[in-house]
Amino acid sequence: MSAIVSSIDIARPAADVFSYVTDPSHFAEWQANVVSGRLVSEGPASVGTECVTTRRIGGSNRTSTSEITAIDPPTYWADHGIDGPIRAIVNVGVESPEVDRARVTISLDFEGHGIGTLLVPLVVRRQAARELPANMHRLKERLEQTA
Repeated sequence: MSAIVSSIDIARPAADVFSYVTDPSHFAEWQANVVSGRLVSEGPASVGTECVTTRRIGGSNRTSTSEITAIDPPTYWADHGIDGPIRAIVNVGVESPEVDRARVTISLDFEGHGIGTLLVPLVVRRQAARELPANMHRLKERLEQTA
């Protein structure tokens, strides 16, 4: 199956957008069902840095860990889930068509392990396809309000 992809233009400089969209401590502000997020280590994110995200799923909180697989500020970030039955593969691209405008594109895919093998095609992909565009609109609203 192909990745779920969504893009949106935001009236903010690319560096500001990249900094916000890739900071796990802000995930709960614009992503549905995210309770919290954080980098495991101190200092700037780099390849190999782990990120812990807690989501509200099915009435309970579920924590997952991902690892940054690529980072090139302010244009590209990628991470890959490393635990749990459902592991997200996330790619974030930020382009700057104008000085004070950025286009964010998020590509989202999943790997299922164990029970996740059944859940990814039946539930997870459908839910993500519904949520990603709404998340992108919340991201835009959040960043443009704080401009």
